[in-house]
Amino acid sequence: MNFFARRHLPALTCWLIGIASGVPSWAEEVGDMWGTAVREREYYRIVNIPISKDLVVEAGAFVTLPDKRIAVGTRRGDLYLVDGVDEEKPSPRYHLFASGMDEIFGLAYKDGAFYVSQSCELTRVTDRNGDGKADRFEVVSDAWGYANYHEYAFGSKFDPQGNLYVALGLSASYHSRALFRGWAMKITPEGKTIPIASGLRSPGGIGPNEHGALFYIESQGPWNSSCSLKFVKQGGFMGHPISYNWYKFAPGMGSPPAQPESGGRIVTEKERVKKLVPYAVIFPYIRMGRSITGFVVNRTKGKFGPFENQMFLGDYTQSIVMRATTEKVNGVWQGACYPFREGLSTGILNVEFTPEGNLLCGGTNRGWPVRGIKPFALERLEWTGRMPFEIERVTITPKGFDLRFTKPVDSVTGDDLKTYKVSTFTHIYHAGYGGPEVDQTTPVVKAVKLSPDGLGATLELGELKRGHVHEFDLGALRSRDKEALLHRHAYYTVNEVPAE
Repeated sequence: MNFFARRHLPALTCWLIGIASGVPSWAEEVGDMWGTAVREREYYRIVNIPISKDLVVEAGAFVTLPDKRIAVGTRRGDLYLVDGVDEEKPSPRYHLFASGMDEIFGLAYKDGAFYVSQSCELTRVTDRNGDGKADRFEVVSDAWGYANYHEYAFGSKFDPQGNLYVALGLSASYHSRALFRGWAMKITPEGKTIPIASGLRSPGGIGPNEHGALFYIESQGPWNSSCSLKFVKQGGFMGHPISYNWYKFAPGMGSPPAQPESGGRIVTEKERVKKLVPYAVIFPYIRMGRSITGFVVNRTKGKFGPFENQMFLGDYTQSIVMRATTEKVNGVWQGACYPFREGLSTGILNVEFTPEGNLLCGGTNRGWPVRGIKPFALERLEWTGRMPFEIERVTITPKGFDLRFTKPVDSVTGDDLKTYKVSTFTHIYHAGYGGPEVDQTTPVVKAVKLSPDGLGATLELGELKRGHVHEFDLGALRSRDKEALLHRHAYYTVNEVPAE
Protein backbone atom coordinates (compact mmCIF):
# COMPACT_ATOMS: atom_id res chain seq x y z
CA MET A 1 0.00 0.00 0.00
CA ASN A 2 1.49 3.33 -1.01
CA PHE A 3 1.85 6.39 1.20
CA PHE A 4 -1.23 8.16 -0.10
CA ALA A 5 -3.38 5.07 0.29
CA ARG A 6 -2.34 4.80 3.94
CA ARG A 7 -3.01 8.49 4.46
CA HIS A 8 -6.51 8.39 3.02
CA LEU A 9 -7.69 4.96 4.16
CA PRO A 10 -10.41 6.40 6.49
CA ALA A 11 -12.08 8.10 3.50
CA LEU A 12 -12.01 4.86 1.51
CA THR A 13 -13.47 2.92 4.45
CA CYS A 14 -16.37 5.39 4.76
CA TRP A 15 -17.06 5.16 1.03
CA LEU A 16 -17.10 1.35 1.09
CA ILE A 17 -19.49 1.36 4.06
CA GLY A 18 -21.86 3.61 2.11
CA ILE A 19 -21.77 1.31 -0.92
CA ALA A 20 -22.34 -1.81 1.20
CA SER A 21 -25.36 -0.31 2.97
CA GLY A 22 -27.06 0.76 -0.25
CA VAL A 23 -26.96 4.47 0.59
CA PRO A 24 -28.47 6.32 -2.40
CA SER A 25 -26.55 9.56 -1.94
CA TRP A 26 -22.93 9.62 -0.80
CA ALA A 27 -23.13 13.39 -0.30
CA GLU A 28 -25.92 13.10 2.25
CA GLU A 29 -24.34 10.25 4.18
CA VAL A 30 -20.60 9.67 3.77
CA GLY A 31 -19.89 13.15 2.46
CA ASP A 32 -21.84 15.11 5.05
CA MET A 33 -18.77 16.09 7.05
CA TRP A 34 -20.12 19.43 8.32
CA GLY A 35 -23.74 18.33 8.75
CA THR A 36 -24.89 21.00 6.27
CA ALA A 37 -24.91 19.26 2.87
CA VAL A 38 -28.67 19.55 2.35
CA ARG A 39 -28.88 23.22 3.41
CA GLU A 40 -25.91 24.21 1.27
CA ARG A 41 -27.91 23.39 -1.87
CA GLU A 42 -30.32 26.21 -1.15
CA TYR A 43 -27.55 28.77 -1.65
CA TYR A 44 -24.92 27.18 -3.90
CA ARG A 45 -26.02 24.49 -6.33
CA ILE A 46 -23.71 21.98 -7.98
CA VAL A 47 -24.14 21.76 -11.75
CA ASN A 48 -22.54 18.91 -13.68
CA ILE A 49 -20.50 19.85 -16.76
CA PRO A 50 -20.97 16.78 -18.98
CA ILE A 51 -17.92 15.04 -20.41
CA SER A 52 -18.45 12.79 -23.42
CA LYS A 53 -17.87 9.09 -22.84
CA ASP A 54 -14.86 8.98 -25.14
CA LEU A 55 -12.93 11.61 -23.15
CA VAL A 56 -10.99 11.41 -19.89
CA VAL A 57 -10.69 14.90 -18.39
CA GLU A 58 -8.84 14.75 -15.05
CA ALA A 59 -8.62 18.52 -14.64
CA GLY A 60 -5.49 19.74 -12.87
CA ALA A 61 -5.36 23.36 -14.06
CA PHE A 62 -7.60 26.00 -15.62
CA VAL A 63 -7.20 29.35 -17.34
CA THR A 64 -9.88 31.59 -18.84
CA LEU A 65 -9.18 32.75 -22.40
CA PRO A 66 -9.98 36.16 -23.92
CA ASP A 67 -12.87 34.61 -25.90
CA LYS A 68 -14.34 33.29 -22.61
CA ARG A 69 -13.52 29.66 -23.32
CA ILE A 70 -11.89 27.72 -20.48
CA ALA A 71 -8.62 25.93 -21.12
CA VAL A 72 -8.28 22.75 -19.06
CA GLY A 73 -4.96 20.99 -18.43
CA THR A 74 -5.21 17.39 -17.24
CA ARG A 75 -3.20 14.92 -15.21
CA ARG A 76 -2.82 12.84 -18.37
CA GLY A 77 -1.05 15.68 -20.12
CA ASP A 78 -3.83 16.88 -22.42
CA LEU A 79 -4.89 20.47 -22.98
CA TYR A 80 -8.55 21.01 -23.88
CA LEU A 81 -10.32 24.22 -24.92
CA VAL A 82 -13.88 24.12 -23.61
CA ASP A 83 -16.83 26.38 -24.31
CA GLY A 84 -20.34 26.26 -22.88
CA VAL A 85 -19.43 25.76 -19.21
CA ASP A 86 -21.68 28.69 -18.19
CA GLU A 87 -24.75 27.62 -20.17
CA GLU A 88 -27.91 27.20 -18.09
CA LYS A 89 -28.02 23.54 -19.13
CA PRO A 90 -24.41 22.87 -20.04
CA SER A 91 -23.63 21.04 -23.25
CA PRO A 92 -19.94 21.90 -23.53
CA ARG A 93 -17.74 21.45 -26.57
CA TYR A 94 -14.26 19.99 -25.95
CA HIS A 95 -11.48 20.73 -28.38
CA LEU A 96 -8.21 18.86 -27.88
CA PHE A 97 -5.52 21.50 -28.42
CA ALA A 98 -2.45 19.62 -27.25
CA SER A 99 -1.38 16.29 -25.76
CA GLY A 100 1.73 14.39 -24.77
CA MET A 101 2.60 16.39 -21.66
CA ASP A 102 2.86 15.16 -18.08
CA GLU A 103 0.71 15.95 -15.02
CA ILE A 104 -0.45 19.50 -15.83
CA PHE A 105 -0.87 21.36 -12.52
CA GLY A 106 -0.42 24.92 -13.71
CA LEU A 107 -1.77 26.85 -16.69
CA ALA A 108 -1.36 30.47 -17.78
CA TYR A 109 -2.06 32.30 -21.04
CA LYS A 110 -0.43 35.35 -22.61
CA ASP A 111 -0.12 36.77 -26.12
CA GLY A 112 -1.58 33.72 -27.82
CA ALA A 113 0.56 31.19 -25.94
CA PHE A 114 -0.16 28.73 -23.15
CA TYR A 115 2.37 28.34 -20.34
CA VAL A 116 2.03 24.82 -19.00
CA SER A 117 3.52 23.72 -15.66
CA GLN A 118 4.20 20.01 -15.90
CA SER A 119 6.30 17.83 -13.65
CA CYS A 120 9.51 18.18 -15.66
CA GLU A 121 9.34 21.76 -16.97
CA LEU A 122 7.45 24.96 -17.75
CA THR A 123 6.48 24.79 -21.42
CA ARG A 124 5.25 27.42 -23.88
CA VAL A 125 2.65 25.84 -26.17
CA THR A 126 1.48 27.60 -29.36
CA ASP A 127 -0.41 27.05 -32.58
CA ARG A 128 1.73 28.65 -35.32
CA ASN A 129 -0.33 27.80 -38.39
CA GLY A 130 -3.75 28.60 -36.91
CA ASP A 131 -5.34 25.19 -37.44
CA GLY A 132 -6.50 24.93 -33.82
CA LYS A 133 -3.84 22.39 -32.82
CA ALA A 134 -0.62 23.02 -30.92
CA ASP A 135 2.41 22.60 -33.14
CA ARG A 136 5.20 24.17 -31.10
CA PHE A 137 6.35 23.16 -27.61
CA GLU A 138 9.19 25.31 -26.20
CA VAL A 139 10.99 24.85 -22.91
CA VAL A 140 10.71 28.04 -20.85
CA SER A 141 12.38 26.50 -17.80
CA ASP A 142 13.59 23.05 -16.81
CA ALA A 143 15.82 24.27 -13.99
CA TRP A 144 14.74 21.51 -11.64
CA GLY A 145 15.04 17.75 -11.50
CA TYR A 146 12.40 15.13 -12.18
CA ALA A 147 12.85 11.41 -11.61
CA ASN A 148 9.91 10.16 -9.51
CA TYR A 149 6.16 9.97 -10.16
CA HIS A 150 5.44 11.98 -7.01
CA GLU A 151 7.60 14.96 -8.03
CA TYR A 152 4.78 17.27 -9.05
CA ALA A 153 5.18 20.88 -10.13
CA PHE A 154 2.39 23.38 -9.42
CA GLY A 155 2.37 26.57 -11.46
CA SER A 156 0.85 30.03 -11.07
CA LYS A 157 -0.75 32.61 -13.34
CA PHE A 158 1.31 35.65 -14.40
CA ASP A 159 1.90 38.29 -11.75
CA PRO A 160 1.67 42.01 -12.68
CA GLN A 161 5.37 42.03 -13.61
CA GLY A 162 5.00 39.07 -15.97
CA ASN A 163 6.63 36.49 -13.68
CA LEU A 164 5.45 32.92 -13.22
CA TYR A 165 6.04 30.77 -10.14
CA VAL A 166 6.40 27.03 -9.66
CA ALA A 167 6.12 25.09 -6.38
CA LEU A 168 8.02 21.80 -6.48
CA GLY A 169 7.03 18.79 -4.42
CA LEU A 170 9.56 16.48 -2.79
CA SER A 171 10.82 13.20 -4.22
CA ALA A 172 8.55 10.29 -3.25
CA SER A 173 6.98 12.66 -0.72
CA TYR A 174 9.82 12.29 1.81
CA HIS A 175 13.11 13.14 0.06
CA SER A 176 14.81 15.76 -2.10
CA ARG A 177 16.78 13.61 -4.51
CA ALA A 178 16.28 15.70 -7.64
CA LEU A 179 17.46 19.29 -8.09
CA PHE A 180 15.43 21.89 -6.18
CA ARG A 181 12.74 19.46 -5.09
CA GLY A 182 11.02 21.16 -2.14
CA TRP A 183 11.64 24.69 -3.47
CA ALA A 184 9.63 27.52 -5.00
CA MET A 185 10.98 28.99 -8.24
CA LYS A 186 10.39 32.30 -10.00
CA ILE A 187 10.54 32.41 -13.81
CA THR A 188 10.99 35.93 -15.17
CA PRO A 189 9.64 37.28 -18.51
CA GLU A 190 13.15 36.83 -19.90
CA GLY A 191 13.10 33.13 -18.97
CA LYS A 192 15.51 33.35 -16.03
CA THR A 193 14.73 30.89 -13.23
CA ILE A 194 15.39 32.09 -9.68
CA PRO A 195 15.05 29.91 -6.54
CA ILE A 196 13.12 31.99 -4.00
CA ALA A 197 12.19 29.73 -1.08
CA SER A 198 13.10 26.33 0.37
CA GLY A 199 11.36 23.97 2.77
CA LEU A 200 8.26 23.00 0.78
CA ARG A 201 6.96 19.47 1.25
CA SER A 202 3.98 18.57 -0.95
CA PRO A 203 2.40 21.70 -2.46
CA GLY A 204 -1.13 21.67 -3.87
CA GLY A 205 -1.24 25.04 -5.60
CA ILE A 206 0.51 28.41 -5.83
CA GLY A 207 -0.75 31.91 -6.57
CA PRO A 208 -1.76 35.27 -5.10
CA ASN A 209 -3.90 35.79 -2.03
CA GLU A 210 -6.64 38.42 -2.04
CA HIS A 211 -4.03 41.13 -1.44
CA GLY A 212 -1.75 40.05 -4.28
CA ALA A 213 0.97 38.40 -2.14
CA LEU A 214 2.32 35.02 -3.27
CA PHE A 215 1.03 32.00 -1.31
CA TYR A 216 1.05 28.24 -1.70
CA ILE A 217 -0.88 25.36 -0.18
CA GLU A 218 1.06 22.84 1.89
CA SER A 219 -0.11 19.31 2.70
CA GLN A 220 -0.04 17.52 6.02
CA GLY A 221 3.01 15.33 6.54
CA PRO A 222 6.53 15.54 7.99
CA TRP A 223 7.12 18.93 9.65
CA ASN A 224 3.47 19.77 8.90
CA SER A 225 0.92 18.52 11.39
CA SER A 226 -1.96 19.80 9.28
CA CYS A 227 -2.55 21.33 5.85
CA SER A 228 -1.85 25.05 5.68
CA LEU A 229 -1.72 28.15 3.53
CA LYS A 230 1.75 29.71 3.55
CA PHE A 231 3.25 32.99 2.36
CA VAL A 232 6.09 32.43 -0.11
CA LYS A 233 8.63 34.87 1.26
CA GLN A 234 11.66 35.73 -0.88
CA GLY A 235 14.58 33.97 0.80
CA GLY A 236 12.25 32.23 3.22
CA PHE A 237 12.24 28.71 4.66
CA MET A 238 8.83 27.03 4.56
CA GLY A 239 9.55 24.49 7.30
CA HIS A 240 10.80 21.16 5.88
CA PRO A 241 14.64 20.97 6.06
CA ILE A 242 15.18 18.00 3.71
CA SER A 243 15.85 20.32 0.73
CA TYR A 244 18.76 22.21 2.35
CA ASN A 245 21.09 20.32 0.01
CA TRP A 246 20.31 22.64 -2.91
CA TYR A 247 21.36 25.94 -1.29
CA LYS A 248 24.75 25.63 -2.97
CA PHE A 249 22.98 25.97 -6.33
CA ALA A 250 20.98 29.04 -5.21
CA PRO A 251 23.56 31.79 -4.62
CA GLY A 252 20.92 34.45 -4.07
CA MET A 253 19.51 32.54 -1.09
CA GLY A 254 22.57 32.70 1.15
CA SER A 255 23.47 29.86 3.52
CA PRO A 256 20.95 27.26 4.74
CA PRO A 257 18.94 28.18 7.85
CA ALA A 258 19.65 26.60 11.20
CA GLN A 259 18.33 23.06 11.45
CA PRO A 260 14.91 23.14 13.17
CA GLU A 261 14.55 21.08 16.32
CA SER A 262 11.86 18.41 16.14
CA GLY A 263 9.24 18.43 18.88
CA GLY A 264 8.83 22.12 19.59
CA ARG A 265 6.27 24.69 18.46
CA ILE A 266 6.41 26.87 15.39
CA VAL A 267 5.95 30.05 17.46
CA THR A 268 9.20 29.39 19.35
CA GLU A 269 11.20 27.77 16.55
CA LYS A 270 10.75 30.77 14.28
CA GLU A 271 12.58 32.86 16.87
CA ARG A 272 15.57 30.52 16.61
CA VAL A 273 15.35 29.71 12.87
CA LYS A 274 15.15 33.25 11.54
CA LYS A 275 14.19 32.35 7.96
CA LEU A 276 11.29 30.12 9.05
CA VAL A 277 7.94 31.38 7.74
CA PRO A 278 4.97 30.42 9.96
CA TYR A 279 1.74 28.99 8.61
CA ALA A 280 -0.60 31.84 7.66
CA VAL A 281 -3.77 29.74 7.85
CA ILE A 282 -3.91 26.28 9.41
CA PHE A 283 -6.74 24.00 8.26
CA PRO A 284 -7.71 21.70 11.15
CA TYR A 285 -7.06 18.21 9.86
CA ILE A 286 -10.06 16.14 8.68
CA ARG A 287 -12.75 18.68 9.70
CA MET A 288 -11.25 21.23 7.32
CA GLY A 289 -9.72 19.05 4.64
CA ARG A 290 -7.03 16.40 4.26
CA SER A 291 -5.35 17.22 0.93
CA ILE A 292 -5.97 20.85 0.04
CA THR A 293 -5.22 21.73 -3.56
CA GLY A 294 -5.62 24.63 -6.01
CA PHE A 295 -7.11 27.98 -5.00
CA VAL A 296 -8.44 31.15 -6.61
CA VAL A 297 -9.56 34.60 -5.42
CA ASN A 298 -13.18 35.64 -5.94
CA ARG A 299 -13.20 38.78 -8.15
CA THR A 300 -16.70 38.25 -9.55
CA LYS A 301 -18.09 41.60 -8.29
CA GLY A 302 -20.93 39.97 -6.39
CA LYS A 303 -21.89 37.31 -8.94
CA PHE A 304 -20.83 34.59 -6.48
CA GLY A 305 -22.59 36.02 -3.47
CA PRO A 306 -21.24 37.79 -0.38
CA PHE A 307 -17.63 36.51 -0.45
CA GLU A 308 -15.90 38.97 -2.77
CA ASN A 309 -12.09 39.12 -2.46
CA GLN A 310 -11.86 35.84 -0.59
CA MET A 311 -9.85 32.76 -1.45
CA PHE A 312 -11.64 29.56 -2.47
CA LEU A 313 -9.74 26.28 -2.11
CA GLY A 314 -10.46 22.71 -3.14
CA ASP A 315 -9.71 19.58 -1.17
CA TYR A 316 -8.85 16.33 -2.89
CA THR A 317 -9.75 13.68 -0.31
CA GLN A 318 -12.92 15.22 1.08
CA SER A 319 -14.29 16.46 -2.30
CA ILE A 320 -15.08 19.86 -0.78
CA VAL A 321 -14.49 23.57 -1.29
CA MET A 322 -13.50 25.94 1.55
CA ARG A 323 -12.94 29.68 1.99
CA ALA A 324 -10.00 31.60 3.48
CA THR A 325 -9.19 35.22 4.32
CA THR A 326 -5.78 36.67 5.18
CA GLU A 327 -4.34 39.82 6.72
CA LYS A 328 -0.87 41.08 7.63
CA VAL A 329 -0.20 41.85 11.29
CA ASN A 330 3.16 43.24 12.45
CA GLY A 331 4.54 42.30 9.04
CA VAL A 332 3.43 38.66 9.31
CA TRP A 333 0.61 37.01 7.35
CA GLN A 334 -2.19 35.20 9.15
CA GLY A 335 -5.90 34.59 8.73
CA ALA A 336 -8.88 32.30 8.90
CA CYS A 337 -10.57 29.43 7.08
CA TYR A 338 -14.26 28.59 6.82
CA PRO A 339 -16.38 25.68 5.52
CA PHE A 340 -18.19 26.36 2.25
CA ARG A 341 -19.52 23.48 0.10
CA GLU A 342 -19.33 19.72 0.14
CA GLY A 343 -20.83 16.98 -2.02
CA LEU A 344 -18.66 17.36 -5.13
CA SER A 345 -18.33 14.26 -7.27
CA THR A 346 -14.60 13.62 -7.32
CA GLY A 347 -11.33 14.68 -5.73
CA ILE A 348 -10.82 18.39 -6.39
CA LEU A 349 -7.45 19.34 -7.89
CA ASN A 350 -8.20 22.91 -8.95
CA VAL A 351 -10.84 25.62 -9.13
CA GLU A 352 -11.41 28.63 -11.41
CA PHE A 353 -14.06 31.34 -11.62
CA THR A 354 -15.83 31.42 -14.98
CA PRO A 355 -16.74 34.58 -16.93
CA GLU A 356 -20.28 34.41 -15.50
CA GLY A 357 -19.04 34.21 -11.93
CA ASN A 358 -19.48 30.49 -11.27
CA LEU A 359 -16.80 28.39 -9.59
CA LEU A 360 -15.53 25.63 -11.88
CA CYS A 361 -14.21 22.60 -9.98
CA GLY A 362 -12.35 19.67 -11.47
CA GLY A 363 -10.25 16.71 -10.56
CA THR A 364 -9.96 12.94 -10.36
CA ASN A 365 -9.82 10.02 -7.95
CA ARG A 366 -6.86 8.40 -9.72
CA GLY A 367 -4.26 6.99 -7.38
CA TRP A 368 -5.82 7.80 -4.00
CA PRO A 369 -9.23 7.25 -2.40
CA VAL A 370 -11.58 10.23 -2.22
CA ARG A 371 -15.14 10.83 -1.02
CA GLY A 372 -16.54 11.66 -4.44
CA ILE A 373 -17.42 8.48 -6.32
CA LYS A 374 -16.70 9.58 -9.91
CA PRO A 375 -13.28 8.78 -11.40
CA PHE A 376 -13.14 12.35 -12.78
CA ALA A 377 -15.59 15.22 -13.19
CA LEU A 378 -16.11 18.86 -14.05
CA GLU A 379 -18.73 20.70 -11.99
CA ARG A 380 -19.59 24.30 -11.31
CA LEU A 381 -20.84 25.90 -8.12
CA GLU A 382 -23.32 28.67 -8.77
CA TRP A 383 -25.01 31.06 -6.37
CA THR A 384 -28.78 30.68 -6.32
CA GLY A 385 -29.27 34.33 -5.30
CA ARG A 386 -30.39 33.44 -1.77
CA MET A 387 -28.26 34.99 0.96
CA PRO A 388 -26.84 32.42 3.39
CA PHE A 389 -26.34 33.37 7.02
CA GLU A 390 -22.59 32.87 7.38
CA ILE A 391 -19.53 34.09 9.22
CA GLU A 392 -18.29 36.32 6.40
CA ARG A 393 -14.82 36.86 7.88
CA VAL A 394 -12.81 37.02 11.10
CA THR A 395 -10.08 39.62 11.72
CA ILE A 396 -7.92 40.17 14.78
CA THR A 397 -7.89 43.16 17.16
CA PRO A 398 -5.50 43.99 20.01
CA LYS A 399 -7.86 42.37 22.53
CA GLY A 400 -9.80 39.85 20.48
CA PHE A 401 -11.55 39.60 17.14
CA ASP A 402 -13.95 41.35 14.82
CA LEU A 403 -16.52 39.01 13.30
CA ARG A 404 -18.49 40.00 10.19
CA PHE A 405 -21.68 38.29 9.08
CA THR A 406 -23.59 38.09 5.81
CA LYS A 407 -26.95 38.85 7.47
CA PRO A 408 -27.84 40.97 10.51
CA VAL A 409 -27.57 39.18 13.85
CA ASP A 410 -30.45 39.38 16.31
CA SER A 411 -29.58 41.19 19.53
CA VAL A 412 -30.85 38.47 21.88
CA THR A 413 -28.20 35.96 20.82
CA GLY A 414 -25.73 38.53 19.46
CA ASP A 415 -25.36 40.37 22.78
CA ASP A 416 -25.08 37.19 24.85
CA LEU A 417 -21.50 36.27 25.86
CA LYS A 418 -22.49 32.60 26.08
CA THR A 419 -23.22 32.58 22.34
CA TYR A 420 -19.54 32.94 21.48
CA LYS A 421 -17.58 29.76 22.18
CA VAL A 422 -13.86 30.12 21.56
CA SER A 423 -11.16 27.50 22.05
CA THR A 424 -7.54 27.23 20.90
CA PHE A 425 -4.95 24.62 20.01
CA THR A 426 -1.61 24.34 18.30
CA HIS A 427 0.47 21.56 16.76
CA ILE A 428 3.82 19.97 17.42
CA TYR A 429 6.42 21.15 14.91
CA HIS A 430 8.27 17.90 14.31
CA ALA A 431 9.74 15.57 11.73
CA GLY A 432 7.01 12.97 12.24
CA TYR A 433 4.14 12.58 9.80
CA GLY A 434 1.24 14.82 10.84
CA GLY A 435 0.48 15.36 14.48
CA PRO A 436 -2.22 15.89 17.09
CA GLU A 437 -3.80 19.12 18.26
CA VAL A 438 -2.08 20.04 21.52
CA ASP A 439 -1.86 22.75 24.19
CA GLN A 440 -5.61 23.39 24.10
CA THR A 441 -7.01 26.41 25.95
CA THR A 442 -10.44 27.98 26.39
CA PRO A 443 -10.12 31.79 26.50
CA VAL A 444 -12.71 33.72 28.47
CA VAL A 445 -15.00 35.88 26.33
CA LYS A 446 -14.99 39.05 28.43
CA ALA A 447 -17.14 41.33 26.31
CA VAL A 448 -19.04 41.53 23.03
CA LYS A 449 -20.27 44.57 21.13
CA LEU A 450 -22.76 44.11 18.33
CA SER A 451 -22.67 46.74 15.57
CA PRO A 452 -25.85 48.84 15.04
CA ASP A 453 -26.51 47.16 11.67
CA GLY A 454 -26.11 43.71 13.23
CA LEU A 455 -23.49 42.69 10.64
CA GLY A 456 -20.54 42.78 13.01
CA ALA A 457 -19.56 41.69 16.51
CA THR A 458 -16.38 42.70 18.34
CA LEU A 459 -15.17 40.16 20.90
CA GLU A 460 -12.79 40.86 23.77
CA LEU A 461 -11.00 37.78 25.05
CA GLY A 462 -9.14 37.24 28.27
CA GLU A 463 -6.09 36.14 26.27
CA LEU A 464 -4.90 35.76 22.67
CA LYS A 465 -2.55 32.80 22.15
CA ARG A 466 0.23 33.38 19.62
CA GLY A 467 0.95 30.32 17.54
CA HIS A 468 -2.54 28.92 18.17
CA VAL A 469 -5.56 28.31 16.00
CA HIS A 470 -8.56 30.05 17.56
CA GLU A 471 -11.68 28.03 16.87
CA PHE A 472 -15.07 29.74 16.90
CA ASP A 473 -18.25 27.74 17.47
CA LEU A 474 -21.25 30.04 17.02
CA GLY A 475 -24.01 27.45 16.83
CA ALA A 476 -26.24 29.43 19.20
CA LEU A 477 -26.16 32.60 17.07
CA ARG A 478 -29.29 33.61 15.16
CA SER A 479 -30.01 36.14 12.47
CA ARG A 480 -32.76 38.73 12.82
CA ASP A 481 -35.02 36.42 10.83
CA LYS A 482 -34.23 33.62 13.35
CA GLU A 483 -31.99 31.60 11.03
CA ALA A 484 -29.06 29.53 12.32
CA LEU A 485 -25.65 29.89 10.71
CA LEU A 486 -25.20 27.68 7.69
CA HIS A 487 -21.68 26.85 8.97
CA ARG A 488 -21.14 27.47 12.67
CA HIS A 489 -17.32 27.23 12.75
CA ALA A 490 -14.39 29.41 11.74
CA TYR A 491 -10.68 28.94 12.49
CA TYR A 492 -8.24 31.85 12.85
CA THR A 493 -4.47 31.27 13.08
CA VAL A 494 -2.77 33.84 15.35
CA ASN A 495 0.88 34.50 14.58
CA GLU A 496 0.95 38.09 15.79
CA VAL A 497 -1.27 40.34 17.91
CA PRO A 498 -1.67 43.97 16.75
CA ALA A 499 -0.61 46.77 19.06
CA GLU A 500 -3.28 48.85 20.72
